[in-house]
Amino acid sequence: MANFIDYFEIGSSDAGSSRTFYGGLFDWTIGEPSQPAQYSMVDGENGGLWDTSGMTGENWAIFYVHVEDVRATISRAQELGATVAVPFTDNGGIEFAHLIDPLGNRFGVWRPKSG
Repeated sequence: MANFIDYFEIGSSDAGSSRTFYGGLFDWTIGEPSQPAQYSMVDGENGGLWDTSGMTGENWAIFYVHVEDVRATISRAQELGATVAVPFTDNGGIEFAHLIDPLGNRFGVWRPKSG
């Protein structure tokens, strides 16, 4: 099954403030950041908080769509007017990318490499 939303991510230039806000608002458990990526799992594996202060410093809140072929989805999105914010990335366990739709909304596509 593909093309369903099953993950979210918050990119934050101030991860401590985001941790306090979202943890307090939704009572989410936010894990300690991984090294060196500065990525914390949110509420188990339902989402992630990415500290962007050492990278782009951008802030975002996005949803991820689980797709069968990340590269093909990137290509099709570009044909439809999307731009790439984070290019195709293979981190060993998953493949993903961040895209910007023609109206400026950021979203992600991803696929686990096993299962």
